[in-house]
Amino acid sequence: MPAPPHLTVWYNTKCPVCNAGIDWQTNRLVQAARAGIIAFRDINLEPEALAPFGADVEAVRRRLHGMDAEGRLLVGADCAIAIWRHTPGDAWPAALLGNRVIRPLTRLAYDRFADVLYAWNRWKKHW
Repeated sequence: MPAPPHLTVWYNTKCPVCNAGIDWQTNRLVQAARAGIIAFRDINLEPEALAPFGADVEAVRRRLHGMDAEGRLLVGADCAIAIWRHTPGDAWPAALLGNRVIRPLTRLAYDRFADVLYAWNRWKKHW
């Protein structure tokens, strides 16, 4: 039986922006994905996947959600930073935006962008 991924990311494939971003990221992570280091999952196909954490489909439609190898839930900017850490060539944004001084601003910026994107998806009925 293969080992679980180091990072599993749930996202909303019905959001055109989210889907394009994950497709782009997946193309950069082909070797990691094939090796089982990272996995991207569609929350619409697994709506109960994050229920043990109290997260539902709407939560993932608002922000990326991921689970690391230790079973910790990563939400929003923290999930994006974890993805960058696994992406060749993206260690620098993970280090820059994930350091303890900048991370609160990273989370704030991510959350505001996510709020706007979520509102746009609801307006366009991308569900």
